[in-house]
Amino acid sequence: MDVIASHGTLLLALACVFGLFMAWGIGANDVANAMGTSVGARALTLKQAILVAAIFEFLGAYLAGGEVTSTIRKGIVDPALLGDSPQLLVYGMLASLLAAATWLALASQKGWPVSTTHSIVGAIVGFAAVGISVDAVAWDKVAAIAASWVVSPLLSGTIAFLIFMSVKWLILDHEDTFARARRYVPIYMWLVGFMISMVTMLKGLKHIGLEIDMGMGSKFTNAMMVSVFAGAAVALLGTVLLRRLHAGGADVNSNDNVERVFGILMVFTACAMAFAHGSNDVANAVGPLAAVVSTVQSGGEVVAKSGLPWWVLAVGAMGIVVGLATYGWRVIQTIGRKITELTPSRGFAAELAAASTVVLASATGLPISTTHTLVGAVLGVGLARGVEALHLPTVGAIVTSWVVTLPAGAKLSVKFFFTKLSVFGS
Repeated sequence: MDVIASHGTLLLALACVFGLFMAWGIGANDVANAMGTSVGARALTLKQAILVAAIFEFLGAYLAGGEVTSTIRKGIVDPALLGDSPQLLVYGMLASLLAAATWLALASQKGWPVSTTHSIVGAIVGFAAVGISVDAVAWDKVAAIAASWVVSPLLSGTIAFLIFMSVKWLILDHEDTFARARRYVPIYMWLVGFMISMVTMLKGLKHIGLEIDMGMGSKFTNAMMVSVFAGAAVALLGTVLLRRLHAGGADVNSNDNVERVFGILMVFTACAMAFAHGSNDVANAVGPLAAVVSTVQSGGEVVAKSGLPWWVLAVGAMGIVVGLATYGWRVIQTIGRKITELTPSRGFAAELAAASTVVLASATGLPISTTHTLVGAVLGVGLARGVEALHLPTVGAIVTSWVVTLPAGAKLSVKFFFTKLSVFGS
């Protein structure tokens, strides 16, 4: 308690700096989940992608980032264990933010797409296991998170493979491509509208407590009912646009025109994924920051959930945008251009598969990583053209970075935790 009373202002300042650094890392690395495929498929230029992502990531983080957040991510440690030593929670959250942000900065510099959630979880596990006790860590939850290394890319890759193969079978492998596009693209447009709506309601808006009551029972069921109509509206709009393109008199049966249609769909999907990503992953930065703010301002009270002052969300949102604008291009290029060659139809399949995987995970409680999901989807569309279509050295480097993320975050966190303990005292 004496430490918090004596150094509260300094601890708050450090929390803000480290939280901003962590949010910067999220923007520099994780935002590629939403934008990498769009850039790789040339549906958006790099500058356009940064602008679009900056807008929707900021809106998602600030408007839908939540009024209340868990102080310790994913329930890895029970905050009640730290009730008698709140300064250890403050040191641990500061160490976790700095450790995760440092790892994200290194990974981003190398162009490795790693999971920001795994980074902060690894950091929290490190400080808790060494600074408190090994038994303080909920190892079953850590194991479930680690399982997403396999579950996420396998599920999304399978879905992406099937979606792209269906596009080939139904549209691209025929001479009358545009006639077949007019017949089948509205179905894909319905899927886009449905999945965008589901992702937005289940992920993008969940933190602000928006409930849709249609008398159908669960929130997931209610979201499905709304999304069915949202998909129908998108499909109807798409049908009208396809007819206008046909009336333009161009060589509509060229693959370029069909690819252009899929490119437009990619932009909508990318916007929705950016909004949902901002609303969800900003918690990786503001959750630990909120824990420090709450503990210091209350004089040492440790709680499982903490209210978020408006400026805390603003710090997170601003950090994400700055990280994207300054370093995000490195990971965007890895996702979009270094794994496999993408076209709009391939990129569309990957983005739709990633969105579908997020929805399936929300329905079933599967542990997934958005980074692993998107990379797996890109691998899936690459495999649709054979293993030779993949750049295997890049894939190997990415998988290695995934495996290293948890222990790297843990090791750095332990080092920073004991540094703060030696500086401020126990």
